[in-house]
Amino acid sequence: MRLNRRQFCAGAGTTLLTAAQDRSWAAPLQPSTYDLVARTDRTRILQAAKQYLSPAPVTITSFRSPKSPGGPHDFFSQADYFWPNPKDPNGPYINRDGQSNPENFNDHRKVMVDLSIRMPALTAAWLLTKDPKYGKRAGDHLRAWFVTPETRMNPNLEFSQGVHGVSTGRNFGIIDTLHLVEVARAASFLSPAALSTLDMQGVQQWFREYLTWMKTSQKGQAERDTLNNHATCWALQSSEYARLIGDEQTRDEIRQWFAKTLLPDQLGKDGSFPKELTRTKPYSYSIFNFDVMAGLAQSLKGHGTDLTTFALPDGRGLCKAAEFLYPYLKDKASWPYAKDVEHFASLPVRSPGLLFAGIACQRQQYIDLWKTLNPDPTDREIIRNYPIRQPLLWV
Repeated sequence: MRLNRRQFCAGAGTTLLTAAQDRSWAAPLQPSTYDLVARTDRTRILQAAKQYLSPAPVTITSFRSPKSPGGPHDFFSQADYFWPNPKDPNGPYINRDGQSNPENFNDHRKVMVDLSIRMPALTAAWLLTKDPKYGKRAGDHLRAWFVTPETRMNPNLEFSQGVHGVSTGRNFGIIDTLHLVEVARAASFLSPAALSTLDMQGVQQWFREYLTWMKTSQKGQAERDTLNNHATCWALQSSEYARLIGDEQTRDEIRQWFAKTLLPDQLGKDGSFPKELTRTKPYSYSIFNFDVMAGLAQSLKGHGTDLTTFALPDGRGLCKAAEFLYPYLKDKASWPYAKDVEHFASLPVRSPGLLFAGIACQRQQYIDLWKTLNPDPTDREIIRNYPIRQPLLWV
């Protein structure tokens, strides 16, 4: 993994992440934390899982777009905020930041989001009940998406978020597979009773190949080097895919990068995300980046420093970010910055960052607020920026 711009200069980052709590991800769960989430979400999880038992797995191979430059197994999407140019209707599309083009091809995204909602819910139900029907159905989804030759997706994103007349695919499209993060997380809980050893090896091989592509391709490296939420999303994906395949070297590298680059580059001294505040959707992107960064810190627990409580010398860390956002999650009307150009009315929803920060920072008020917020949004735009829906799998 080749990292850039001061990330591992002379090994200086190692001093930040030593002398810390060391726990294996497979260590026994803290009963109070797990029980808290289980009590809160049990009814919700079981209702959803029962609903998802019947529908058969559907993958991207069921949907083709004449606009796609790839084949039937290649994921394809179009950049959200690009539109036809009124001055040149047949020419290259132009950017309208924050305004999603409803004419885009979105079928591949939709079925991946469906996977990210259904498979983790089934896995969570299996954890709660040990009823094999839930685990087996979760395994069916994994087999269809990542193993079965006729229906599997190719392990790259060469054709995601293309722009008509400009590019057949861009590095920014890697954020589309953020919806595989909780799928990979859930897969790590399934036993051979739910998915055969051979099929699990196939799933792991898919994520191994995709992680390699993310780390070595031009698009993957460009996405890693972005300066806003895209870099955070790259890191969360890489961390969870590496966790599934047992790649602790990659996870160690991301731990160092979190402390040396991600926090210094993205988090302001007041706990805000300045680069997100300049966007046309400052509220939603601030929450989104907070949730993904909190998820990343939670994902990396188990070896070395606990990044959920880690802070830079000036105090910047997850607890500072939560302190900044909490009042605006509690009372959106108090938000002092510009309102989002779209979907502002659909926010906030249940923030996994509130839960993770409430536990790590010992702030009961964060957990209390987390319990009251909507855990299952229906606005497709909000769902697109909501990758962690089953915190039971993360605690």
